[in-house]
Amino acid sequence: MSASKIVCRVGPARDDKGEIIVTTKSGGLGTSTVSFKLLRPERIGIMDQSAVWVDEMNYYDMRTDRNKGISPLSLRPSNPLGIDTDKGKIPQKDLELIFPGMSGDFTSENFSATWYLIENHAGSSFEQLRIAASNLKKQASKKNEGSLAYVKGGLSTFFEAQDALAAIHQKLESDGTERVEGSMTQRLENILNRASDTADALFQEVLGRKDKADSTRNALNVLQRFKFLFNLPLNIERNIQKGDYDVVINDYEKAKSLFGNTEVPIFKKVYAEVETRITALRSLLLKKLLQTPSTLHDQKRYIRYLSDLHASGDPAWQCIDAQHKWILQLMLTCRDEFISGQRVGTGALDLEGETRPSALGRLSHSASLKRGGSLRTPRPNTWRIETPQQVQFVEKLSDVVIGQLPNFWKLWISYVNGSLFSETGEKSGQVEKSKKNARQRQNDFKKMIEELTNRLVKLIRGAILPTTLPKAELSIYGGWETKTDLSGAWLTQIIHTVRGCYEALSALEIPNDLLQVIQDLLLELRVHCLLMTLLHTTEDIKRLADKEDWVVDNEGITSLPSHFEQCVVQMLQSLKEPLEIKAGEMNVLQLDQVQDQAAELSVNIMRVFINCLEQLSTTTDGHIDTSHSVTVDLTSPNRFATVQEGFSPTSEQRLLIILSNCQYLERRTFLNLADHFEKHGFTGTEKITRVSVDAVRELDRKLFEAYIERRADPIAGSLEPGIYAGYFDWRDCQTPTGVRNYLKEALVNIITVHAEVFTVSKDLVPQVLSKIVESVADEMCRLMQCVSSFSKNGALQARLELCALRDAIATYLNTESNASFKLALDALPQLQSGADKKLLEELLNKFKSSMQLQLTCFQPSSVQPIKR
Repeated sequence: MSASKIVCRVGPARDDKGEIIVTTKSGGLGTSTVSFKLLRPERIGIMDQSAVWVDEMNYYDMRTDRNKGISPLSLRPSNPLGIDTDKGKIPQKDLELIFPGMSGDFTSENFSATWYLIENHAGSSFEQLRIAASNLKKQASKKNEGSLAYVKGGLSTFFEAQDALAAIHQKLESDGTERVEGSMTQRLENILNRASDTADALFQEVLGRKDKADSTRNALNVLQRFKFLFNLPLNIERNIQKGDYDVVINDYEKAKSLFGNTEVPIFKKVYAEVETRITALRSLLLKKLLQTPSTLHDQKRYIRYLSDLHASGDPAWQCIDAQHKWILQLMLTCRDEFISGQRVGTGALDLEGETRPSALGRLSHSASLKRGGSLRTPRPNTWRIETPQQVQFVEKLSDVVIGQLPNFWKLWISYVNGSLFSETGEKSGQVEKSKKNARQRQNDFKKMIEELTNRLVKLIRGAILPTTLPKAELSIYGGWETKTDLSGAWLTQIIHTVRGCYEALSALEIPNDLLQVIQDLLLELRVHCLLMTLLHTTEDIKRLADKEDWVVDNEGITSLPSHFEQCVVQMLQSLKEPLEIKAGEMNVLQLDQVQDQAAELSVNIMRVFINCLEQLSTTTDGHIDTSHSVTVDLTSPNRFATVQEGFSPTSEQRLLIILSNCQYLERRTFLNLADHFEKHGFTGTEKITRVSVDAVRELDRKLFEAYIERRADPIAGSLEPGIYAGYFDWRDCQTPTGVRNYLKEALVNIITVHAEVFTVSKDLVPQVLSKIVESVADEMCRLMQCVSSFSKNGALQARLELCALRDAIATYLNTESNASFKLALDALPQLQSGADKKLLEELLNKFKSSMQLQLTCFQPSSVQPIKR
């Protein structure tokens, strides 16, 4: 271009800049301080001027989009308007947005004149555009004139060609009429026919073999080309035997899409064989689907296979119906095996082996259970022998239900949401059809669940609560009459099992109305457990009398009240789980009828124990050692030495011990039990306590009167014979020298009673001795009032003995006793002389001094007894 500018055309280059390598003519290398810059020019058209040589390229007609080279002369000029171009600055992308689907190339079918003008003549004036329009008109007229001139110039050539064709036609017609052999075309046809016949004769056999080979080759080609279809029947059988049902279904779908509507006889015949085997596969899959037991995974798989094979009917619902009937039969089989005495675990019910974990344990991690481990506790090897059949049956039945019903419910849920046919949740015709069928069968499935839960409840009722079933159903669900009655502990275990079953089913989000029958059963089981526990406790209380050892403690009671309290407390603790209120349950103790029954049975428990005490008080022991002395050293550290184990108390001692126990019951035990009853939610504790206290007080009164009668009557009865011993006469007696022996003997007998009572319970001493003293005082009053007259000495003797007796037992005098002594003294003549009064005082002091030791027991105790 100049001394300092070179423009050259290069091949593909990566960089925009590069080094210039200078080579001299002699072959040496020079240096260059500048670098070249790579420009990417637009495509150079064949009508554009170029300073360098442009390689020839294959141009394409963009109007027809055909890969066909055309003459350069036919290409349009690059500037059809004939005016100067003025490229606009609007980006190509903006033009494409303004004219979507159009083009600025005037050779394009979607040519937009506005686009072309904006792109190439954005700055042209209106006058220039008018000039451009006239230029276009001139170019169009020149094109038409040029074509007409071309035709006029070659008109003579057209005429010469027409004359030559006419001469050839005339010559052919003359040859056909003048010569016998016909025209040359006829002769040529005859020659060709003879040559064909000769060739057929020579090569007939070869050609026949060739046709046969071609036919065979064509048949082999068909077999090879369609070997998928011809091999499909055998492949289907092999894959079915291997269990590759997915492969079979995929091959069948492919064959059906390719040859399902074919009219080729051989294809139709082979496809019919395929359909026959697919029909057999449908039957096989349906049989496997309805076979029990089976896992939920297999059921879903077979249903999906049958759906893909377009099986008739509704396989999913058929499977649900079969599972429903099978679970019902399993439950009846479980009951029949237990009633017949067989051990469950080796028959149809042992689906997973004897060592499988309990279904309750498998589901215990669910949201409603939230217990963490198995519902069953570790059991010894003798569990099946020790556990009643009904308890084993309920647990096994629960295992059956919880082992099968969750999968049954999940199968229904999959059927409802369509996931049986599409694991990814994609909508399809089959999924929508499944949802529609599920909506139509919703009531039918609800009846199935109700039948299963009702069957479960009725079977448990037949085993535990047979009286709650109608007679017509007892033959189906009963049959447990020969089995043992269940205690409260076993009933609690059953409640625990049924609760676990209910919670496991609730965790599946089964509607509560379908599980209400189980809730009703639980309520009745809890009530039954409560009442049976109270009844059995009553029987246990009756046997407590056998545990009485007659050994008293420092408080004067035996272990019997403690045994009784422990028995009742253990009963209440055993009722903790049955009375516990779980979710959805109600408080059984709030039912009026249950409240009344529980209160009545609780009162009966108290009465039974009081009856036990009464029976013990009247029990006689033929081997009682009557030589036991109840007179003990009150200051001895071991004042209970005479009532150790092996001690056989007398009937009077029994009365005292039971009296002491009765007072302890009223004072402590009944109040403690009332607190325990209230803590465990029992109502009517006030009534229970009131009736119990009234009963024990009545027993206390009867036993106290019996004891007083046994002890007071002999003492009071000995007074009269003692007074008149030796023909004593109040009117003729000597001067008193002291208290006579009969009174001392009476005091000793009272002391004996004191010792006997104190040995058992010091708290009973005032109560017992007051009554004894009252009886003695009453008898003395009667004897004094029966005397017609007293001599002076007789009056002094009588006053001495009355005063001595009254002063000795002054601690235990009550209102009645004081009144009796006052009446007795009033019946005596008054002492007139001071000498008599002095003598009386001296003799009283002498008596008190001589019997100080014996009379000490009648003094108020300031020393507490030493506890063992």
